[in-house]
Amino acid sequence: MEIKLVLKDLNLYYGDFQALKNISLEIPKNQVTAFIGPSGCGKSTCLKTINRMNDLVENCRIEGLAAIDGEDIYSPQMDVTLLRKRVGMVFQTPNPFPMTLYDNIAYGPKIHGIRSKRQLDEIVEQSLRSAALWDEVKDRLKKSALGLSGGQQQRLCIARALAVEPEVILMDEPTSALDPISTLKIEDLMDDLRKKYTVIIVTHNMQQAARIADRTAFFLLGEIVEYTDTVEMFNRPKDERTERYITGRFG
Repeated sequence: MEIKLVLKDLNLYYGDFQALKNISLEIPKNQVTAFIGPSGCGKSTCLKTINRMNDLVENCRIEGLAAIDGEDIYSPQMDVTLLRKRVGMVFQTPNPFPMTLYDNIAYGPKIHGIRSKRQLDEIVEQSLRSAALWDEVKDRLKKSALGLSGGQQQRLCIARALAVEPEVILMDEPTSALDPISTLKIEDLMDDLRKKYTVIIVTHNMQQAARIADRTAFFLLGEIVEYTDTVEMFNRPKDERTERYITGRFG
């Protein structure tokens, strides 16, 4: 099993508050890894350390190691723009840009220097196909992305992330604002994405983690209580707190 990302003895502070405590994880390549746990337990905070989104938070301080393919993510030599190209992010609420579907997808490649219309056309089509959206929108690429349904907007945001050819895709509760049918489409999409990408998803939905994740980490109060194969965790949790959480008896 090839390891894509390593977090070792990672601590994160917001001022005096310690949000992450001694986080150590090895995240495999080409698998879906789920972060589960109650609200405020550090799942999303941990997710954002992987592409340095926490850099944008005032008084945020990080200790320990976060590495992608052996490269220290927080090294002074790490180009943050290139890191965020390698590690894409999809947020809880769909956030398409107020522009056409085509321009939403082409935006990232243009920033990274691609100007050829033919090449951009290919990227737009391939990204939308990879996000299982092409057949639904191919005749309306010049229309505003804001006219799409919520589920379509979220798949558009996934396509936008794929357009810059990332290696890792981070998803922070990507289906929490969607209806069951749209949720199922996103889950099917994640199943396909793992063939080419390393996917990490934060979810409150235990059934979703059980359905789509190869491995699952259970967070509680900024720490990892348990991290193991998803089937193992849901069938034979090693920690009583994990069992109480996944069976809904937590609290």
